[in-house]
Amino acid sequence: MTNIVLNETPVRTSRNFNINNVKLEDIEIPKNIQAFKNVKVSELSSKIALNTDFNNFELKYGLNDFLTEQVNNNANFKANIVIDSKTNKDVKIDFKFDEANKDLIDAINIVANEDTKSTIIVKYESDCNVQAYHNGIIKAVAKSNSVLNIIVVNFMNEVSNNFLSIENCFENDSKINYYIIDFGGQNSITNYYSNIKGNNANSRLNTLYIGSDEQLIDLNYIGELYGEKSNVNIEVQGALKDKARKNFKGTIDFKKGCKKAVGNENENCILLSDTAKSLALPMLLCSEEDVEGNHSTSSGKVAEKELFYIMSRGFELKDALKLLVRAKFNKILEEIKDEELRNEILEQIDKRIG
Repeated sequence: MTNIVLNETPVRTSRNFNINNVKLEDIEIPKNIQAFKNVKVSELSSKIALNTDFNNFELKYGLNDFLTEQVNNNANFKANIVIDSKTNKDVKIDFKFDEANKDLIDAINIVANEDTKSTIIVKYESDCNVQAYHNGIIKAVAKSNSVLNIIVVNFMNEVSNNFLSIENCFENDSKINYYIIDFGGQNSITNYYSNIKGNNANSRLNTLYIGSDEQLIDLNYIGELYGEKSNVNIEVQGALKDKARKNFKGTIDFKKGCKKAVGNENENCILLSDTAKSLALPMLLCSEEDVEGNHSTSSGKVAEKELFYIMSRGFELKDALKLLVRAKFNKILEEIKDEELRNEILEQIDKRIG
């Protein structure tokens, strides 16, 4: 068993907020990493060849040095996905944890070359009784005038641990749209960083989370804007029940040279019990003039009037809560074009709220 400190905020705040990092005790870190065989890679459109030919990851932030080194030294799944200018490529990677495949350490490198458009779906799912361990890194580069959609789905169970670091680099006129569906894991800890160095580059991050029982969800999202007229938008919608806890740390940093850049972040949490706990720390940092930054965060119980209205139409309490959560999540869900995946997410919402 190991005690670890991870997911440090880029700027320290008062210790009284208790949000600068997350400390986990008695975490079982696997040492003897076996091959992970229960993975399916499928093409959604044209042919794609995966290879493992890329260097170790060097992350500006990441969760912590130990977890980054574990991926670089012990990854049991590696994928290098290169989207070329001739053929747009869509890829789906499904990881399924079971008794024979409990530990996954994955390294996924994505390069979207100029003038390409593609969608990458990565899904993690575990059997009900498996105490699984996941530590992964996704690193993406969007070259000029490329559009990259990345959907990350966490359907792990509530006795597993999920650690994920994401880093992105944007060139001129590029766009990366992220959709993170974060429903599973006793501890689900995510570090997301975007280096928006290109002019007119656009970074969008949309997250849905659900916490139940005694789950801990810790989200550390960082966007640094360097390019002129660049843009970052962070939209997070979540729900907590039972004794679940959530920390949201969102940092938008306007760097020198990013004139006319725009940054927005919004996080909303629905509290479905008196014992759930939500902490939020939205931050705007600025060293440039002529930029626009906005942030907002809110948490609270479901409005009694809304609940009464739905239940007066014949719905029981649990079904009414499911409808309200779905309504809050719907704006992000509508943007996921894969109908089968969208239906899976809706089923998981009902299962985890019910």
